[in-house]
Amino acid sequence: MVKILITLIPLFPLFGFLFLGAGFRSLPRRIVSVTGPGTILASFLLTLILFFDFQRNGIPQIHLIFNWLTVGPLAIGFEFLTDPLSLLMMLIVTGVGFLIHWYSVGYMKDDPGYNRFFAHMNLFVFFMLLLVMGANYLIMFIGWEGVGLCSYLLIGFWFRNQDYNNAAKKAFIMNRIGDLGFLLGMFLLFTTFGSLNFREIFEKATPMEAGEPVMVAITLLLFIGAVGKSAQIPLYTWLPDAMAGPTPVSALIHAATMVTAGVYMVARSNILYVLSPVTQIVMGSVALATAIFAASIALFQNDIKKILAYSTISQLGYMFAALSVGAFTGAMFHLTTHAFFKALLFLGAGSVIHALGGEQDIRKMGGLRKNMPATWWTFLIATLAISGIPPLSGFFSKDEILIHALDHSAWMWFILFIGALMTAFYMFRLLWLTFFGAFRGTDDQRHHLHESPGVMTVPLILLAILTAFGGFMNIPGIFGGNSLLAQFLAPVFAGSKYHPMPVTGISHATEWMIMGITLVAVIAVIAWSYHHFVKREKGFLPDQVHRNFLVNLISQKYYVDELYELIIVKPLLWLSTILHRIIEVGFIDRIVNSFGNLVIRTGNTLRFIQTGNVGFYMFIMILGIILMLFLNILI
Repeated sequence: MVKILITLIPLFPLFGFLFLGAGFRSLPRRIVSVTGPGTILASFLLTLILFFDFQRNGIPQIHLIFNWLTVGPLAIGFEFLTDPLSLLMMLIVTGVGFLIHWYSVGYMKDDPGYNRFFAHMNLFVFFMLLLVMGANYLIMFIGWEGVGLCSYLLIGFWFRNQDYNNAAKKAFIMNRIGDLGFLLGMFLLFTTFGSLNFREIFEKATPMEAGEPVMVAITLLLFIGAVGKSAQIPLYTWLPDAMAGPTPVSALIHAATMVTAGVYMVARSNILYVLSPVTQIVMGSVALATAIFAASIALFQNDIKKILAYSTISQLGYMFAALSVGAFTGAMFHLTTHAFFKALLFLGAGSVIHALGGEQDIRKMGGLRKNMPATWWTFLIATLAISGIPPLSGFFSKDEILIHALDHSAWMWFILFIGALMTAFYMFRLLWLTFFGAFRGTDDQRHHLHESPGVMTVPLILLAILTAFGGFMNIPGIFGGNSLLAQFLAPVFAGSKYHPMPVTGISHATEWMIMGITLVAVIAVIAWSYHHFVKREKGFLPDQVHRNFLVNLISQKYYVDELYELIIVKPLLWLSTILHRIIEVGFIDRIVNSFGNLVIRTGNTLRFIQTGNVGFYMFIMILGIILMLFLNILI
């Protein structure tokens, strides 16, 4: 029974893709509106059944769907794994995925590519499920590459716009850089352990000593894959450009699921990572730099989706910071709550964009809370959550990461603390400029201001409920909670016995003090932003922002894209031009053309034999026969 359920869960979205993809030019929209979200809902309901069944039995299982390939010592089965970590991810992918599909029915209703959109979204969910359900690294890698492909298709969904096509290509290429590291890591895993199956690798790795060079190499290579997929420094620049896709794409792929694949992969490989302190230091350094760097860029962005994109990069930095100190449950907890409130923020932004006819500049908005009450209240809940205001979900998950960071290093805590203050500032700046003050758009936009239809606001309300109460799944002991999520995930992380730092070195008194300091500082930042942007009405218009060198530098995203263009793209283009002229045209083309010219010249010579004289043809034929007989006699 369980094997049938776990097989059907990814098959439903695959069926949706095949059905919608085969008839996307002819299927009525009514059928598409049911099939697209319906297949994801079916997968979610089956996942719930599987989850409750696991709660009763509590035994992780590997389900062999079929024997896939055997090449020498490499035997790979198409296997799915049911354990607490995979079930948690499956619930997020299908649950949040369904709400976003449902929302998309209203958001995309007037788009000519409506049917194609849902086909690609269903395909994405299929590959994401493969990624989190696979029982070996090869199945994970298939899903890993599949979500990269779907990301390319959905970012460039409006392909008639060349800028959007360029954004899609940028995402695809930068992900391939990371994927090469992942692939090399898989090769080294097989060379070292003779298998790609999670269970076999982890059993063989557990007795190893921490710090072995081969383990450092494996984990660093796998982490390179995570850097690309989860948009960490230096491979983060594709994610802000990916906002070229429709807003539901941003919510599903670039907030709730795909970009968290790297976090899931590291958490799944926890036994390997605790055996490599060097990799944990590297991962922690990259995570801290990413968290603070992306948050600083978000401070002065004006595109509503770009602000959320940089926020996503920063929050992913928090997750990797938690992973780097062995706080695997904290990372997965924040991944879960982030899926709720960031999906809500993106969909709320989509509701605003929908009401303003495509406008994304927050300086041209304002006063929308009166016309869009449902969007306003749900967006407020998500903003409070991501800022870490209790008792919303983001408070509990972010506090857990901060406490583990302090337990590891005061400097790590301080950097993440500054990032939390930046998060509160840029998110409330976005909130004030969008929903407060006078409306700063055009008269045409003013006349068409309206709340989004129910098909869009109901998913917002459901996500707001998850955002408000999702933190209660892992209430820490300091609040009298049982840390249910930590207990649920404990078997997955039980083998990480070489954790380099204790996680219980913080007293309750210190934890209360740190929590209070963080909360007071965040509230002070929110109050100051309200005074600045609402009371004094600063920052509403472009000419009201005082700029200096630092502000201009941050506003231009530290010119990282321009730097990459200068030191990577242009040299490669120059090198390819030189190789094209010298190697391709000057050498290879000359050889190929020489053979072509030889054939042409030979043909031009031999064509003179074709005289059209029948007597001449008979003479040649007889001469040929005589030569054949003569050669036969000689031989």
